[in-house]
Amino acid sequence: MNDFASLRVLDRFRKIFLKFDIDYDIMRRILQLKLTMDSRRLPPIFNGSKEKKDGNQFTKSLWVYGLFGLLLLTPFLFLGNNFLFSLTIMFSSMFVILMTSMISDFSAVLLDIRDKNILQPKPISNRTINAAKIMHILIYIFLLTGSFVIIPLIVSIFKFGPLFSLLFLVEIGMISGLTVIFTAFIYLFVLRFFSGEFLKDVINYVQIFLAIGMAVSYQLVGRIFDIVNLDIGYSFAWWHLFLPPLWYAAPFELIFNNNYSLYIILFTILALIIPIIAVLLYVRLMPTFENYLSKLQSDSNRKKKKARRLTSFWSSILCSTKEERAFYKFSSMMLKEERELKLKVYPMLGFAVIFPFIMLFNNLRMSSYEELANGNSFMIIYFSLIFVPSVVLLLEYSNFYKAHWVFYVAPMRSRGLVYSATLKATIINYFLPILIPLSLIFLWIFTFRIWLDLVIVLLVAVILTIVSYWMFIKDPFPFSNEPKQAQESSMIKVFGSMFLVGVMAFIHKIIGIVNLEWLYILVLIISIFIGWKLTFFRSKPSGNMSSEKKK
Repeated sequence: MNDFASLRVLDRFRKIFLKFDIDYDIMRRILQLKLTMDSRRLPPIFNGSKEKKDGNQFTKSLWVYGLFGLLLLTPFLFLGNNFLFSLTIMFSSMFVILMTSMISDFSAVLLDIRDKNILQPKPISNRTINAAKIMHILIYIFLLTGSFVIIPLIVSIFKFGPLFSLLFLVEIGMISGLTVIFTAFIYLFVLRFFSGEFLKDVINYVQIFLAIGMAVSYQLVGRIFDIVNLDIGYSFAWWHLFLPPLWYAAPFELIFNNNYSLYIILFTILALIIPIIAVLLYVRLMPTFENYLSKLQSDSNRKKKKARRLTSFWSSILCSTKEERAFYKFSSMMLKEERELKLKVYPMLGFAVIFPFIMLFNNLRMSSYEELANGNSFMIIYFSLIFVPSVVLLLEYSNFYKAHWVFYVAPMRSRGLVYSATLKATIINYFLPILIPLSLIFLWIFTFRIWLDLVIVLLVAVILTIVSYWMFIKDPFPFSNEPKQAQESSMIKVFGSMFLVGVMAFIHKIIGIVNLEWLYILVLIISIFIGWKLTFFRSKPSGNMSSEKKK
C-alpha cells in the first residue's frame, strides 16, 4: 500500500492522538487501507470516462473540482467590492457543488459500515475506530475543498489582500464543516423515516445530477458574463436569515465595507453560532446515526404494485408470446433497479433533455420568440436521439453478469425473444419518458403544426434502436458481460450512429419541404415491422458459442 502524503503529515501529530488514548499505529493502518481503496474507486463525476487501473483515481479527479472553482472567479473579477452580492453568489455555488459532490462521492466515506463488520470484532477500541473514521472524513474534505477553492483563494490574495484571504480561508473551513453536517443530517433524516434502499436511491440520483451538472456547467461558463453588468441592489427580508450563503458573505461586508446594518450583524452572528450548534447537535446524534447505518445492510421490500401493473400492461400490448412477456418484465426490472446501469444511462437521458433547450436558447439570442416558433427550429429535437446508440450499447453489461447462464437454460423458441423484449422495455422505460414530454413542450412552443414531425421523430428513435442493436450487440443475451468501458472500435460505431441521426434529420427536412410526411410515416412503420421481424425472429450470427466458452 502507498504511504500517502496525508499520512506523513498526520505523523507529526502522533503525540496528540496518543494523549487521547488512541492507538495511533492501528489508526494509521486503517486510514492507509481506506485511502488505498478510495484511490481505486472511480469518482461518479468521471462516470462514463475510460477507466484506467494505474494511479490514484480520486487524486486525478480533483482537477475537475478545480475547474468548478473557476466559476467562483467571476464574482471576484467583475463584481467589485459589493461583497454581500458577489460572495453570496460564490458561496451559493460552493454550497451546491460541495453538497452534491459530498452526497455523491462522499457517501462512500460517511456511510462506511465496514468498520462495524470487520474491525469491531477485532481487539481494537471504539475510540481508535472512530478516530480513523473522523480523520478519513477530514482528509477527504481537505482535498476536495482545497482543490475547489485554491484558485479563488489565490485571486483573493492579489485582489483584496492577505487579511481578506485569511478570513476567506477561515470561512471556507466553516462552510465545509457545515456542509458535512448538513449532509449527515440528510442521511439521518432519510434513514430515520425511510429504508436503506431509499437512501441508496437518493445517493444514486444525486450522482446522476452531478454528472449532468458537470456537462451543463460548461454551457453556463460562457453565459455567466451576460449578468455581470447589472445594477446591484439589496433589500432585506426575514426569510434571508435562512440562507447560509448570506451569513458568510456578511462578515466581509462588515469588516471591509464598514456596513453596520442590523441585518449584516445578524448574518455575521449566524455565521458564527450555527456551525457551533450544528457540531454539538451532530456529536449528540452521532450514536443514533451509527445505529441507523445498519439499515444499509438490509434491503427492504418496497411497494411496487403500481409499477408492476404498468409493466404487465405494456408487456401484454407489445409482446406476442408468454416467453417474450416474461423477458420484458425481467428486463424492465433490470432497467429500473440496477443502480450502476442507471448511473451510466440517466446522465445520457439528462443530456437528451437539456441539450435541445440549450440549442433553442442559442437561437433565441439571435431571433425573437415569434420567429423561433414559426421557423424550423423544432428539428433540434433530433439532438435528443443522439443518446439512443450509447444506451443500447450499455444493455450488454450488468453487475450481475455471472447469472447470465439462466438465459442458456431457460426454455425459449428463439433467442431473439430476449433482446426483442429488452429493447421494447428500453424504449418504454428510457426513451418514451424523455421523448414524449419533450414533444409536448415542443408542441407548446411551435404549436400543433409540427405534430406529424414529432411522430416521425418517435418512429426514427425506434429505427435507431434496431440499427444500434445490429451495430453493437455481439452477445446473444443482454446483461451478460462484466461492466467495462466500450472499446475504441465501439466508440467509433457510436459516433457513426450519431452521424446516422444527422442523416435521418436531413431526410426529415427534405420530406417536410416536399410535404410527404404521411408517406414517410408509412415507410417508417413498415420498415420497423420488417426490421424487427428480420432482426429478432430469425437467427442472428452472434458467435454465442465462443462467448459461452470464454465465460
